[in-house]
Amino acid sequence: MKRSAMAALVAGPMMVGLLGFAAPAEAQRNGLYQVSGVNPDGSPYTGQMLVQQVGLASWRVAWQIGETRYEGYGMSAGPVFSVGFTLGNHPGIAIYQLGTDGSMTGQWTLIGSSAIGTENLVPWDAPAQSAPQQQSSQPPANPAR
Repeated sequence: MKRSAMAALVAGPMMVGLLGFAAPAEAQRNGLYQVSGVNPDGSPYTGQMLVQQVGLASWRVAWQIGETRYEGYGMSAGPVFSVGFTLGNHPGIAIYQLGTDGSMTGQWTLIGSSAIGTENLVPWDAPAQSAPQQQSSQPPANPAR
């Protein structure tokens, strides 16, 4: 009897804590996002990002910026979405905060860099837009999106 009472005392607060957070898959949604950002050097860029859920809290992402495609994988935890990516031969990370409207605002950097870029993602609400296509162009010589 004491064991089940103890289990209820331990499980009760844990369940309340778990219910207070968004499920991992709720951090963002599958689909296409409009991208606007500022490179670490201050230059602006725009494009698209395709986000595809591949696990409970894991995501495949692909940016199409101009004629160049960048790919990575991410993880969601509540309202936070983190992505690891490569820009040419340079690994990078991005961290986004989910907005109440489904948009995401974040920062990104290349590993070893002392500079940070910013990026905003807005869900593409237009009907049936095409996803970013694979491009054969090389990443820019200056590692910036």
